[in-house]
Amino acid sequence: MVNTYIDNRQAEIIRLVQVTDPHLFKEENGELLGINTLASFNQVLSEIQETDFAFDVVLATGDLVQDSSDEGYLRFCERINTLNKPVFWLPGNHDFQPKMEEYLNEKYGNINSRKHLLLGDKWQVLMLDSQVFGVPHGNLGQYQIDWLMAKLKENPERYTLVVLHHHILSTNSLWLDQHNLRNSEELAQTLAPFRNVKGILHGHIHQQMDAEWHGYKLMSTPSTCVQFKPDCNTFTLDSLQPGWREIELHSNGEIITRVKRIQHAEFLPNMHEEGY
Repeated sequence: MVNTYIDNRQAEIIRLVQVTDPHLFKEENGELLGINTLASFNQVLSEIQETDFAFDVVLATGDLVQDSSDEGYLRFCERINTLNKPVFWLPGNHDFQPKMEEYLNEKYGNINSRKHLLLGDKWQVLMLDSQVFGVPHGNLGQYQIDWLMAKLKENPERYTLVVLHHHILSTNSLWLDQHNLRNSEELAQTLAPFRNVKGILHGHIHQQMDAEWHGYKLMSTPSTCVQFKPDCNTFTLDSLQPGWREIELHSNGEIITRVKRIQHAEFLPNMHEEGY
């Protein structure tokens, strides 16, 4: 399968929107930790459409569906297509990849299963599969490492944004950090020879992070539903609202980014929950 999407516009800035961790269910009224995930996802999409951020591409970075249901994936397709932009996705630890491959493709609107994006004439986005089926932590298998290196070698002149689901840096939360990417140093070693890698983007931790790791800009984005409170060793929810991330990839290799949270509704979880 051809794995490259090419945006032919000679744009000085490529604009992306990241949505992550919707955790949709078979039922429209399905809730995760007290939040109706479809309602919060719809609100995020609605407020994205209300912004003046003229984005080119949507990145959906995993945990799209909580219960592996056909209805959940079809509902994701239906709702994300309201943005009327190309959508590219990768799996999270809660996702069921056979159904993702069945539903998240061109048959269902603007959704595309390709993982190598050539954007404009300066940038590429490489979307990695860090899922280890049946467990919450992540790992990049040898195929993913080899594929990543091959694409970096093929396009050494392009700036690169690497995207995956699992987190790399500590959240200072013992319960959450045990579910991290287990071979992050192998990832660092793979990236090290390539000077044009500029950023790493992920989801999974249901909270914002903007940091630096081995010289790379490291970004994590709030979930479109429940938020996890950082710096808590035991499972703790946050009252911050669902959100998304805007990303600008500039022709000089600079990444300008900001996190947005919904403003016109309020979703509060059941703060008494002790895990999920």
